[in-house]
Formats: sequence, C-alpha cells, structure tokens
Amino acid sequence: MSTNANEPILKVTGLHKSFGHLHVLRGIDFQVRPGELVFVIGPSGSGKSTLLRCCNRLEEPSAGSIQVEGVDIMARGVDINLVRRRIGMVFQSFNLYPHLNALGNVSLALRKVEKKVRAEAEEAALKALTRVGLADKARAYPAELSGGQQQRVAIARALALEPAIMLFDEPTSALDPELVGSVLNVMREMRKSGMTMVVVSHEMRFARGAADRVIFMDEGLILEEGSPEKIFNDPQHPRIKEFLSSLEAH
Repeated sequence: MSTNANEPILKVTGLHKSFGHLHVLRGIDFQVRPGELVFVIGPSGSGKSTLLRCCNRLEEPSAGSIQVEGVDIMARGVDINLVRRRIGMVFQSFNLYPHLNALGNVSLALRKVEKKVRAEAEEAALKALTRVGLADKARAYPAELSGGQQQRVAIARALALEPAIMLFDEPTSALDPELVGSVLNVMREMRKSGMTMVVVSHEMRFARGAADRVIFMDEGLILEEGSPEKIFNDPQHPRIKEFLSSLEAH
C-alpha cells in the first residue's frame, strides 16, 4: 500500500456503470488526496451513490479503473476484502444488528475480520465509540438509541477498522432534523483528525463550511468541481446555478 503523502488515496479513472440499458455513470474521473474532505452534490438520480458503491466494488463498474492507496481494485486476483478494510462505508440506513449492543456491533468486525480476541476487540471498539461521543452508550441496544446515536455507532464501526478513507452515502438523510447536527459534528472532528472522506449529502451548509472540494454531478457526469466558495458562489455551469436556486426555494 502506498503511503506517499502526495499520492491520491482514491483515484477513479474513466468510470462507467450501466444497469441494463441505463447508463448511470458515464466516464467519471476524480481523485481524493490524503486528509481531504470531498463533497459530492447533485440532483437525485445523478449517480452519486452508485459512484460511492463502485469505489469499494459493492457495485461492479462496467468500465474504468479504481485505485485505493495505489492498488487497482479492479485487477484480477485482488483481495477485495483486504481492500475493503481500508475503505470505511457509512450508509443512509444504519444496518446495526438489533440483538447486539453498541459495543457488540462495533467489535464484531474486529473479531470476525481482524481476528482479534474479544477483550482486544472490545477495547478498540470502546475507543471508536469514544471518538463518536458514545462511550456511555456502549451497553445500549440499537432500539434504545436515537437515530443520530445509531448512525454514530455505524460510524464507530467503520472507524474501528482504521480505514484509510471513509465514504458517506447520505449519512443524515434518514434522521430527524434535530439529530443531524450530532452526526455532522462527529464528521467535523474526523476531518480535524486528518481522516480522508468522500461525502454524498444534501447538507449544503456543512459542505460550505467543512469541504475542501465540492464535486457537482448530473446525469452520470461531473459537470464541475472546485472549492466550496467557487461552486456555491460562482459556479460556471448553468445546471449548478439551477440546482442551487431550487434548493434555496425549499
């Protein structure tokens, strides 16, 4: 795995994805450098979630190449499970096991994937729960937690594996508005600690304040990318102006 600070952690080149006749990604090129927080915005159906899911091969790309820390994850014979340990993924739905408490949910992958003994796994899990502000909820079950707390447990589960990059797919869209802030605060803290992140979200205020770079997608293409100031205040593409003014109308 390459550790050169100038090398991108994620490099996507010429990425295409079709579902039958539907051409969802139509030649995507982008890179994410270590410590960057890249925000992907655009209308529903523009291919944002599919792009994220291709980055760890939850969806198989139709064409193109994806490199994670210099490893071509499309190459024949690549150990995709090994690569996936380096890519944390947080979904819209929390996907927690209801019969396991928070500590159990976070430590499970450490025991199953990393083959840690229970005590060691639980120690690492508690550390991850502490990072998301939930050490005091370690023994609580998902049904006893708010949506925001459940999502933070899901983030802790991904963090516990010490990934090189975290992918967030609409992490707050299933939450009540008053619970969104707690999840965004955790993501802010992660950014401060140097975590590399790609976030698909409609939280535009968060994008303005926290992103290093914003990518605008529409109909399977990247139409423009740049700093939050540039994309939000001075976009070159009329489609972006239209999209942003439609958001302001709501």
